[in-house]
Amino acid sequence: MADAELFAHPDYPMPGHGRAWTARTRDGAQLRFARWRPTVKPVRGTILLVQGRAEFIERYGETIAELRRRGFHVLAFDWRGQGGSQRFVSRERKGHVGRLRHYEADLALAAAQMRERLPGPYFALAHSMGAALCLDAARHDRLPVARLVALAPMLELTIIEKPGRASRLAGALFWLGFGKSFVPGGGDTAIATKPFEGNRLTSDPVRYARNSTLSAAARHLSIGDPTIAWVRTAFRLMARLAAPHAAREVRVPTLVIAAGRDRVVSTPAIERFAARLKTGQALVLREARHEILNESDPIRAQFWAAFDAFVPGEDAELAAGDADSAGEQRQRGFMQRLVGGGEDAPAPGGATAVP
Repeated sequence: MADAELFAHPDYPMPGHGRAWTARTRDGAQLRFARWRPTVKPVRGTILLVQGRAEFIERYGETIAELRRRGFHVLAFDWRGQGGSQRFVSRERKGHVGRLRHYEADLALAAAQMRERLPGPYFALAHSMGAALCLDAARHDRLPVARLVALAPMLELTIIEKPGRASRLAGALFWLGFGKSFVPGGGDTAIATKPFEGNRLTSDPVRYARNSTLSAAARHLSIGDPTIAWVRTAFRLMARLAAPHAAREVRVPTLVIAAGRDRVVSTPAIERFAARLKTGQALVLREARHEILNESDPIRAQFWAAFDAFVPGEDAELAAGDADSAGEQRQRGFMQRLVGGGEDAPAPGGATAVP
């Protein structure tokens, strides 16, 4: 293990008193980690913050500060191939991973670092690709947390036209030796630096501009479009989670929060998956786009209300799978209060829709 640095931007400073370091996975990839202590008492446990594709730790500065104010330790990390973690292509702006097992090794290391360095109970807050990887890990007791909050999990991509054909093409190109090539038409430009108008990520222009400025300034942390191998890996992960039995195998109580205006991943697919969870529920924030944590204040307030109701920070025995536990009763009560007995009926798939 070795010390690492966090990028400091004058217009978007990171929360203070964070410590960054690097550690290696079992297959030798060097990942960047960072941790923060809570700013209030009582201490409620630790949140493992799991990012999506093309993100990096510094983009979560606002969320980290909010978690600390709730009494949580926070552990964040960069997936291999992005942020401050090791890249495996000569053109480092490519968003690349070789195989699904590589991401599994990254998540295993993150879980080990969490348990070695930080106090329980443990919880995970995961976004998009990271949320899908956490759901898959939770099927096999590889996610040692009491509860999981999965934001817009990557269960089906709507950003790719004709996904079946794209999956077969990615597989063929991978085996022909083009795994490290950009997807057709891909390039170095980070998605967060593209114009706000028509963006798929957030309806909040201020937060979008902030992240765009950060990504432009921290070019060494940003990446552009994905490679063929990344696309192949994504389809293999989504295929696993699309199996009829997959959701029933998730062994961690889970709150799935979807975005009603998501144009990156499929909200109906998320609702269908959540409806099959044994200990889980879905909440759809109708006005949100894909990056819920970077949305407008009213949408984020809905998210934090759901998070606070679902992650009480109490003893990990709340997550033993007992659907009649006090924690689950509080969760159901929160959902009832959130919709407030108004005109909104449960969305398809059993999810609660919030206007």
